[in-house]
Amino acid sequence: MHTGHCLCGATRFTIALDTLRQPSACHCSQCRRSSGHLWGGTTVMNDELTLDAGDNLKWFRSSEWAERGFCSACGSSLFYRPVNSDHLSVAIGCIDPPTDTRFKRHIFVADKGDYYEIGEDGIPRFETY
Repeated sequence: MHTGHCLCGATRFTIALDTLRQPSACHCSQCRRSSGHLWGGTTVMNDELTLDAGDNLKWFRSSEWAERGFCSACGSSLFYRPVNSDHLSVAIGCIDPPTDTRFKRHIFVADKGDYYEIGEDGIPRFETY
């Protein structure tokens, strides 16, 4: 089991997994705008996530294909989910340590911000998804 929460603690969740799936680093403009930088998220099946305290969780439809969940009290960006999907992405930075995982890939690197470079980290890079 893994737990996590937003900055203010009003939105808390539990992930029913012993081992988290390796997260992806998304560099697309929507992720950068919603999170303030790149999005680091781990995939969780819908039935693996439980909201322990989520009265402040709000969803924003950011495109035709996806929506983003955030805490309406503090604004923390917590979740990304494709519409009508059986899974979502949970912000790896909001999961309580230890996560015991590392990024598995960089995605949408063709859309990354011009203010940073992706270092030589040996992780595969993909121009799109």
